[in-house]
Amino acid sequence: MIALDTNILVYAHRRDSEWHEPARARIGELAAGTAPWALPWPCVHEFLAIVTHPRIYEPPTPVDRALDQVAAWIESPAVVLLAEGPEYWTLATALIRDGRAAGPRVHDARVAALCLVHGIRELWTADRDFARFTALAVRNPLVPS
Repeated sequence: MIALDTNILVYAHRRDSEWHEPARARIGELAAGTAPWALPWPCVHEFLAIVTHPRIYEPPTPVDRALDQVAAWIESPAVVLLAEGPEYWTLATALIRDGRAAGPRVHDARVAALCLVHGIRELWTADRDFARFTALAVRNPLVPS
């Protein structure tokens, strides 16, 4: 199963992103398909915080529009929403320590732990910081491999 990081969601949503078209197309393929794909809840929340932030985007996405976008992704019959469960904290702690995650990278460790706990095969992201979590396969689907 493939999971999507925040930046892929932002690029797919924001038409002013240089990566909008390829990101939108890749999410569209997942959403229209029958194979399960995943959204970590922390990435959904971070997506909302970023696209509606007036210091990041001028103009920011209106909150209702951003919420509608999330609702559309969640309506995909194949989407799986990743949340913390009983095994999460032990794995997150190990990733934070082993990956020397501090500051914003703690969020990355959280996403990586959720992916690993849920058996995610690959995280799609444009964030190279995820390379520090060697147990998780990461790929940028917006550039040729």
